Amino acid sequence: MRRERATIRDVARRAGVSVTTVSHTFSGNGVVNPRTQARVRAAATELGYHPDVVASGLRRSRLGVIGLVLRPAVGAEPQPVGDVDYFPRFAGAAALTSLAHGYALMLVADPTEQGAPVTAYACDGIIVTDPVDDDPLIAVLRSSATPYTLVGEDMNDPRDPHAIDIATVLITDRVLAHLAEAGVRRPALVLGTDPIEWNALTERRYRERMRVEGMPEVVLRVPERADRAEAVRAGDELLALPERPDGVYCMTSDHARAIVDRFVERGIRVPEDIAVVCGSDAASLRAPAPTITAVDLQPEALGRQAAAALLRQLEPDLELDVPEPEHGTLIVRDSTAVS
Repeated sequence: MRRERATIRDVARRAGVSVTTVSHTFSGNGVVNPRTQARVRAAATELGYHPDVVASGLRRSRLGVIGLVLRPAVGAEPQPVGDVDYFPRFAGAAALTSLAHGYALMLVADPTEQGAPVTAYACDGIIVTDPVDDDPLIAVLRSSATPYTLVGEDMNDPRDPHAIDIATVLITDRVLAHLAEAGVRRPALVLGTDPIEWNALTERRYRERMRVEGMPEVVLRVPERADRAEAVRAGDELLALPERPDGVYCMTSDHARAIVDRFVERGIRVPEDIAVVCGSDAASLRAPAPTITAVDLQPEALGRQAAAALLRQLEPDLELDVPEPEHGTLIVRDSTAVS
């Protein structure tokens, strides 16, 4: 038979203290002697008691939980793109920053997706990575006055003060400059299709630079969750152009790996014939050879920034300073290392 759950009064009787003392021990309110706290916690452990954090949160209008909605995770696929270092590193840094200031970070589904759980609505605030064009979640957060932080700009409201700068234009400039230093004169761009800043502003800046420098604009699109065969076809399409590009900036790691492997399979030397840079680092770019140069998106720094920005909204008096990311840092490997 299931034992009834112990109550705060049971703990008070076992520890020989008042109910208020037990409450203050677990809430942190008031002043309780350390020895008394130890006696209360020991009694709670013996009885299997723990405070009702949901009820406590409702009383304080604060649960102590920050929600994290990871994008790109739009449509039917709930998980972000695979083989990308960015997401776990970002989430880990944001979680540690939150925890250091009394908040837990919880990965939650986008509650505006059909059939998704609505756990996010119970959180004190939400971090949203890579907001999509006409993002319904942002509209809900704004209308409900829920504190939020965006990692990447809202393309419909670039001046949103709650957006963290991911420096897309700066990164694009530095990638193109690096390719130029490697001798590239006709760079092509291989984008994903998710309607996010990373794709939209990269394409805009690339086209601006090509027009200013009088170079042809070669832009291909491969959906972020497309299989390897689709990326291979993009590689073949680049090689079939009348004036073949001598450099490629590919945004997604799986696609970059497939394109470079296809080039090598067809006898193209990388980087001597075509140099390649990927827009985000991943394990697949570090092996096999040729290894592929990648942008270090500084996920830990961005995770700390995002968590800090939201914590400042939740706790306006909180003194919290985190270092700025070193945007535009490249991890140079075989695919651009021309001797």
